[in-house]
Amino acid sequence: MIPEASAAASSGSSEERATGDAEASSSGAVNQSEEDSGTENQQKVRRRKRPHRFSENFKTKRARGGGAGRGQRDAEAVTLFQVVTMGRSAMQAVIEDWVQAYGGDRDSSLLDLISFFIQCSGCKGLVAAEICRSEEDGDVQSKMVETLDEDAGLQYKKFLAFPWILTVTWPLDTDTAEYPLVQSGPYGRWFHSEFCDFVSVLVSQCQRGVLFDGYLMNTLISLLTELSDSYIRAFRHTCTLAAVKLLTALVGVALSLAGGVENSQKLLDVQQTKTGRQRSAQLDKIQRKITELQEQQAEVESMMDVVFKGVFLKRYRDVLPEIRSLCVEELSLWMKLSSSVFLNDSYLKYLGWMLHDKTADVRLRSVAGLQNLYGDSLLLPKLDLFTSRFKDRMISMTLDKDNEVALQTLKLLLNISRTSDDLLSEDDYQQLLQLVYSSQRPLAAVAGELLYSRLLAAGTAGAAGGERSEEQQKFSRLKALLSFYQESELHKHVVYLVDALWDCGGDLLKDWPTFTSLLLQEPSGFAPTEEELLVEILVASVRQASEGPVLAGRSGAKKVMNAREKKTHMEDGLRITEHLLGVLPPLLSKFSRRAEAVAALMRIPQFFLPESPEASNTQALSSLMGSMAAVLDLQSDPAVLEAAARSYLSLVGGGPGWSGPASAALEAGGGPGGPGWSGPASAALEAVVTRWVERLKELLKELLGRSVTGESFSADDETMTDILTTLKKLKAFQNCHELRRWRLLDLLTPLLEESGGGAPPELLQEVLQICSFSVIWSLNTSSTSLTCREEADSQRLQLRLFCDSSHRRLSHPDLAVRTQAFLGVCDVLTAHSYQLHLWDPTSFGPLLYTPSPRLQRALLAFLFAHVFVDCKNPVGEDGEVEKLEDLHRRRNLLAGYCKLVVYGVLEMSSAAAVFMYYVKHYNDFGDIIKETMCRTRQVDKIESSRALVLCLQQLFVRLKREQNRGGRPESGVQTFTSIKELARRFALTFGDQVKYRECVVMIHRNGIEFVFGDSGRGELTAPAYLSYLTILSEFSCKLLRPDRKTVCSYLQTHTADHLAELRDESWQAVIHYRASLLAVADGEDGVSYVSSDCRVPRSYSRQGSSKSPAGSFSPFSPGGASRARASVSSSCQDRDQIQDRDQIQDRDQIQDRDPLSVLLESPASVLSLSSDVEDGPVEVEL
Repeated sequence: MIPEASAAASSGSSEERATGDAEASSSGAVNQSEEDSGTENQQKVRRRKRPHRFSENFKTKRARGGGAGRGQRDAEAVTLFQVVTMGRSAMQAVIEDWVQAYGGDRDSSLLDLISFFIQCSGCKGLVAAEICRSEEDGDVQSKMVETLDEDAGLQYKKFLAFPWILTVTWPLDTDTAEYPLVQSGPYGRWFHSEFCDFVSVLVSQCQRGVLFDGYLMNTLISLLTELSDSYIRAFRHTCTLAAVKLLTALVGVALSLAGGVENSQKLLDVQQTKTGRQRSAQLDKIQRKITELQEQQAEVESMMDVVFKGVFLKRYRDVLPEIRSLCVEELSLWMKLSSSVFLNDSYLKYLGWMLHDKTADVRLRSVAGLQNLYGDSLLLPKLDLFTSRFKDRMISMTLDKDNEVALQTLKLLLNISRTSDDLLSEDDYQQLLQLVYSSQRPLAAVAGELLYSRLLAAGTAGAAGGERSEEQQKFSRLKALLSFYQESELHKHVVYLVDALWDCGGDLLKDWPTFTSLLLQEPSGFAPTEEELLVEILVASVRQASEGPVLAGRSGAKKVMNAREKKTHMEDGLRITEHLLGVLPPLLSKFSRRAEAVAALMRIPQFFLPESPEASNTQALSSLMGSMAAVLDLQSDPAVLEAAARSYLSLVGGGPGWSGPASAALEAGGGPGGPGWSGPASAALEAVVTRWVERLKELLKELLGRSVTGESFSADDETMTDILTTLKKLKAFQNCHELRRWRLLDLLTPLLEESGGGAPPELLQEVLQICSFSVIWSLNTSSTSLTCREEADSQRLQLRLFCDSSHRRLSHPDLAVRTQAFLGVCDVLTAHSYQLHLWDPTSFGPLLYTPSPRLQRALLAFLFAHVFVDCKNPVGEDGEVEKLEDLHRRRNLLAGYCKLVVYGVLEMSSAAAVFMYYVKHYNDFGDIIKETMCRTRQVDKIESSRALVLCLQQLFVRLKREQNRGGRPESGVQTFTSIKELARRFALTFGDQVKYRECVVMIHRNGIEFVFGDSGRGELTAPAYLSYLTILSEFSCKLLRPDRKTVCSYLQTHTADHLAELRDESWQAVIHYRASLLAVADGEDGVSYVSSDCRVPRSYSRQGSSKSPAGSFSPFSPGGASRARASVSSSCQDRDQIQDRDQIQDRDQIQDRDPLSVLLESPASVLSLSSDVEDGPVEVEL
């Protein structure tokens, strides 16, 4: 609370007395402000924990007080800022007391209100006030400054809130502080709401009297205008919010006064019709009241105009997005409340301009405000000019990068289209309707609602009769839907169109009897392409009703269904089974020769529910099985075969995965599919597969007979065509069903063992894939089906024979055959590894198999030849498609090989050949290689780190060989810079230094041994691989502080015999590596160490260095430590003979001058893995 400052007198002793009183008052203001600041801080900490306690204390103090002194005692007990923490009821009572106090002493009460807004801005400083006699005084205007004193660490703002000149002082860091409005958590939102309520309650309590005294509002508006123009964010944000909320409250007052004027005018009209003696007196009274209300209304509108021009026009373009958002939000509210004043083009233009704001929240607030305006039909005539001016901008915002802005904008345009059809043109609708294919489901659903209301909801012309008219209307609606899809020219997007229309047009899309009746009638009235499209829509609606709105590539769908949605889902599934089980056979018969249509219809049985009463209808199920078998005899399209295999799997009762093969239903004659249909479905599936296998045996017998007589294979032969067709069917079904009873592996093995190589590539490709499926199915059940040694040996023999056959096919001339052989081996070996992890201990011993080294080398060679190769630049659109398909194929090959490493089929060192291409092919395979690093590190982090080291060393050795050989380097050799960059990328993968401490130490130890391992102790020449230390320095930043010293000591053991040679340029790699080790260890950077290393004393004597065998030195042994200390002391003695002892102050300075000395402290023998790196032992040998 701020006491009133004394005004200056104009003469003699009275001026001195006034000056003394003013100084005393100013001092009192400062002291009181400090006390209030401390009290405020304490209350701010406690207000969230005990909000009701303040309210109770406040009410108690109110109950004790009475009369005129009550408000003063309450003001002393509770400040206005503390009232915000007490709730709306306490707020009303305190503001009422404040209004009463304002009537007695308006200056003091007004200063309390000023202090309230300063404190709400988060200001912990001081406020001083002085009286201003004249607002037009030139000296007064020159005093209005906002400066800062960097030496004192304070900021000053002096502004005029007539009749007060206020000076606010606060610390410099207030702008970066978290003032109440922007505090995180529920407190910030709660304070925002209570602060806005305070302004609203204040205006409502004052509107009956003091609001129009010409003093309160002038001062308050002047205060908020000045503070909202401050460069301090806290003042600007808080006072802008208060100003716009004040304007909102004034709009309410203006509306109340306008209502009073209207009511008084009605009363005046009534009184004018009366007669009597009191008629003139009543008329005069009512007329005076009307005049008074009109004057007050004009005064309020004047206040509104001042706030709008003084605050809004400056702050709606503020640099802070929160300020711009609240300005736009309140502007739309003013237009809604007082359309006669604000809803015109001079104010609407601000909403239109803010549609272009760079912040998404501001654009969203603008769109939300426009939604409220367009939602009121009475306001639409005033929005015509605005719509024509900003329509293009609103349409473009449907493609906004912020999904919520795009969604709300499309909802706004939907409201506009409903209110007026002529505002949006056909081109506008065409652009908006394409959003039904959006990747965001909420946006697509709103676009679907627009499409439905535009094309599908309105009835079309038809016959006058009821039933015929309804049928024609449905036909016309479906025709319009087909026409829209065909005009879109988006292939295979029917499911997205159905999903977009599902919420609003579900009744039309779930009218399956209408779909089937239109498809079965002759003539149907649709073109052949329209019939196929109608079939796709039918299947898409069935899938939507069965599986829900979750689609690949579309986000924002609701993934958890409530009870009502689950009930609807079950009812739709029963309706699908009941209707389509009987109608599907004639549909299959009609479209049996159309591959795309019949492939879609073949998927429908996957959505049947076994719980349906129609499931017991064996006659309908048998008819369906017969129709599906007839289609399979006619079609060999992969899409048809895959859909049929999955539908059989659904009807038989099996499921995808390792643990639910459909063979159980085949062998047992039944399954969990439900009563009455797993038996017929299993029998039908068995009959179909048996017929194909018998046919294949006959064809293979004839084919192998030709091979024996010396005739060559011919891909154009009718027999070969039949074989390929049958193999494709068996491959599609074996992908979903276990067909081991027909022993397809034994049947097709002779084709793989043919040494002539005359089999067509298409045949070999199908045979390899079927054989790989057979081996995988066999491995799936091996943990429970093997009962004796003979069965295990037979199964292991099959696995080995398949791997050997695939190994031979890796060198086949045809790329497709080589690719299938590689993928088949990878899949089988991965399944074998998975089978070992799931082995049942109660069954016969595990089926162990290890790929031969020749096979491992062949797989790696295939990877180099077909994956890590440079592709040609594509030409045209077809070239781009081919490039993407080739990249997809190569990614599958690399993923198959990486799985062999991750699941332990290949040694982890095999991954080194893959890791070396991490940087070179990062755009194509970076994610796969990085995931392989993470997975292998989870299995064994040490071995995974060894693979990284091996990768770098192989690349470095290859580079050195090319440099020594001279001439033109090979294409596969990477430069030194690229190897160093690869090491840096590897180092970035070791995020947690404590977790991967042993790995990083091992990398450094291995690198030092790699560099100095082959060099003799007495050799004076630099090691051949010395420059590898520069690459190794990329891992120095991942070492912990004690490990840096340990590694540095270990490096010293290998460089102890070469102290004098380190001055040569060929040994600079050692200096650079040592500088990287000691940079963070001693708190300095590597540059300082490099520069100090270059300043080696010229008179340094090599005889002073101690020589000890490398094999007998260990940085962890006491003897090794003593020898290291002896070496250091000897070198220090030689240096002391050259330089003055007085210049060397301590041991650290000696080490800075000599880069060849090691730390005098004996290196720690243990390394910590705990959070404190100095504690917690774990042995790491170097």
